[in-house]
Amino acid sequence: MPKRYWWVIITYIIMQISGVIFAPILFVVFPISEFDAVIYWSIISFASALVVVILLMRPDMKMESHRNASSAGNVILWSFLGVFMAFAAQGIAGMIEVELLGIDPGSENTQEIMDIARAAPIFMIIPAIIAPILEEIIFRKIIFGQFYARTNFFIAALLSALIFGIIHLDPTHMLIYASMGFVFAFLYVKTKRIIVPIIVHMAMNTIVVLVQFGLDPEDIERMQREMEQMQMILLGG
Repeated sequence: MPKRYWWVIITYIIMQISGVIFAPILFVVFPISEFDAVIYWSIISFASALVVVILLMRPDMKMESHRNASSAGNVILWSFLGVFMAFAAQGIAGMIEVELLGIDPGSENTQEIMDIARAAPIFMIIPAIIAPILEEIIFRKIIFGQFYARTNFFIAALLSALIFGIIHLDPTHMLIYASMGFVFAFLYVKTKRIIVPIIVHMAMNTIVVLVQFGLDPEDIERMQREMEQMQMILLGG
């Protein structure tokens, strides 16, 4: 694996753990609340990591532009189709979790993000824009790409999707994260452009954030109950 890929991964890890040190420093140095210190450092660290990763990945951006990659038209087409594919995969995975595995619907990770976004709307820039770019570069471009060069699509997609799910610290809904990871990997292989899964990932996160941002917790709970009932009807429960 190229040395720059290791630096990308190291940058991502540093970004994830840096808040333990620097958020308390912001809280002490500036007249802000502890919550605001965490939010501000999250934005600073994610944005800084994005800049570093983009600079490190510049050689790959140049290679991708002339390596049988999809045209601009196909990029738009697969980005559009990919959103529906990813939501469909997520829906099927959710049905399997509820009906076959007995897992309650609703992701704690998503709920925590929404609670933070409601308290500090500026935080939305992370799940809607910055995180999808970083995650697709790391989990599809680098991790999936390295596995795919040595194995077949299924094994590479499975391994990268599992790591993708583990990183989200929501093991209960591993199947949902893995299903989305498979779709993102397929889009990357199909188009040979990492920008496609990035766009789809950004669109999915933005749609989820905007929809839940406009709903009260009671409305979300009611929708989850209705979804459970619909799933039971579809599966003959």
